[in-house]
Amino acid sequence: MPPKSNAQRKAVDAALSEKRGETPKSKLKGASKSIEKAMNEKQLEEFASTKTKGKPQHVAK
Repeated sequence: MPPKSNAQRKAVDAALSEKRGETPKSKLKGASKSIEKAMNEKQLEEFASTKTKGKPQHVAK
């Protein structure tokens, strides 16, 4: 499941950074907190490797 927007990609990048120990858990906010709990490191790497060219900044709800 690739990200639908650049905002989703940034949240996944933040969660992956926490999983790797590069960022403290207290720095995570919003979606990146729930993503970090729901996905393992391999899933986060797959999601984060998706290209962002041509994707919108945000997806309407």
